[in-house]
Amino acid sequence: MDRFQPSASEESASEWPLRAWGLALLGALAGLAIYAIVRPDRWQSDLPAMQVRMALATFLGVGALIFGFLVERTRFHWSAAGAAIGAAVVALTIYWNGPFGGNHREEPWRIVCAVLAVAVAAPLFQAWRDAQGAGDARKFAIPYPEAHGHAWTNVVLWCAAWVFVGVTWAMALLLGQLFRLIGIDLLSDLLEKEWAILLLTGGALGAGIGLLRDRDSILRLLQRVVTTILSVLAPVLALGLVVFLAAIPFTGLTPLWDATRSTSPILLGCVIGALTLTNAVIGDEASHEARTPLLRGSVAALGLAMLPLGIIAAVSTGLRIQQYGLTPDRLWAVVFTAVACAYGLAYLVVLARWRIGAAPHLRTANLHLAAALCILALVLSTPLVNFGSLSARDQVARLNSGRTPLDRFDWRALRFDFGKAGETAVRRLAESGRTPQIRAAARKARDAAKRWDLDPVTPQFRRPPMDPSRLLVLPRGTQLPAALLDRLTNYNACSLDGACTVLHQPGSAEAIVVTTAQSNLWIAKDGSWSAAPGRPFVNGKEARDRREAALKEGKVELREVKRRQIYVDGQPVGDDFE
Repeated sequence: MDRFQPSASEESASEWPLRAWGLALLGALAGLAIYAIVRPDRWQSDLPAMQVRMALATFLGVGALIFGFLVERTRFHWSAAGAAIGAAVVALTIYWNGPFGGNHREEPWRIVCAVLAVAVAAPLFQAWRDAQGAGDARKFAIPYPEAHGHAWTNVVLWCAAWVFVGVTWAMALLLGQLFRLIGIDLLSDLLEKEWAILLLTGGALGAGIGLLRDRDSILRLLQRVVTTILSVLAPVLALGLVVFLAAIPFTGLTPLWDATRSTSPILLGCVIGALTLTNAVIGDEASHEARTPLLRGSVAALGLAMLPLGIIAAVSTGLRIQQYGLTPDRLWAVVFTAVACAYGLAYLVVLARWRIGAAPHLRTANLHLAAALCILALVLSTPLVNFGSLSARDQVARLNSGRTPLDRFDWRALRFDFGKAGETAVRRLAESGRTPQIRAAARKARDAAKRWDLDPVTPQFRRPPMDPSRLLVLPRGTQLPAALLDRLTNYNACSLDGACTVLHQPGSAEAIVVTTAQSNLWIAKDGSWSAAPGRPFVNGKEARDRREAALKEGKVELREVKRRQIYVDGQPVGDDFE
């Protein structure tokens, strides 16, 4: 029997009318409780106390949400315990990243890890609970089909429930405006109250989760539709990744570093996409595997592409660390690339060993990797690993050794982005820095009340050189100044691709840069070239008042002026020049 066509007994087990009403009431009460605890309408000057309130509010909100996903008629206390544990993990993470509203911060990725740990643990718990209810003799058995099904169903349920919240709010706002037409403003005014917003949102979210869970067949159908659509996209992504990796030996890795500073996030996004589409194709059991050669081939291509992409992302992250040292964000990038490489290595080993028959073993690997990811995310959500402390020590060591010059040292990041460890390092440098200059700069950072009180360090980007094959200089044979040639890859000059023509007379302080889309005048000043500014707007009250008075007096005239403008093939390109 198709698992997406539940039996009559399964349907009756999933139908529990009291669940929808109970979850709606629970969501509404949770919203009111959060309002009463946090009181967003009042400013709290006691930040540590506010942080405790935020943690408590998080516990109630997240606990109610997890309970809505887990609760079943049977083993009710198991669901309540699971929801309490998950809510405690997220709430404690919120508390550890305090004080709430302070000018410094710990690593916010800890909160992401806490949410990820709970999101991964939920379907594993649901599958384990179902297995125990079915009489599985194995104490820690987690059947993959159930875990996979719950994971996808939870995602679909989350999205569909928020759609229900949106529809509920649209209806409430419409009714509020309807009654306002006849002079009754009670409902519309009520919907502007913060407590009413939390009440309605929580109640609608709980009701949406309960109603959808009572219609399990609809959720399974939506899940099947989503996975089917995603599986169709697998060959497209597989082809793109294969072509990309095949081009790397010819282009080298240098264009990756020159084109963007977001190399690692882009590559990691590709790994996540490959992982998602691969699992959409292989399904949760043999009967749901794709049978067409194209889809089966895309599984192999996506699985084999993940490890090279993860390695390239790791190299990119390593280069940034080598150049600029450790920061919490870079250490988190190391963690993410390590996870991507772990998935890529596992898929590579399975595909290399079992080839066509790899799908069952990929599903087993998914289960083990998910459990490991859950444990890793849980550990990283705690203060056991402090990336701020590691980064502060590394940055101070680079400053003291001279690897990072004082004028390039990012005091703003050390003071405000590295948490308590960064603040401690700044105070230590202010008292016992290696040089008077370091101590003076550290004292300025220590005394700064806000991050904006410190001057930012402008990153020195390495601009790719101009490709001579794209460039035509008129008059022909003219040599462009080196300072101008170095700026031609700017977005408002020749940019990074396409034909580009530069009009420049030897010795002139002007140059006109023409592309297929624009033309810009560049001017040399003090040995540096920059684009000429556009026509200025009228700024200042005095100038605006003078302009307004002239308009009222009719001092407006139309003049014929002589201007210069670029024409390409008889057609104007870009704005005219003064």
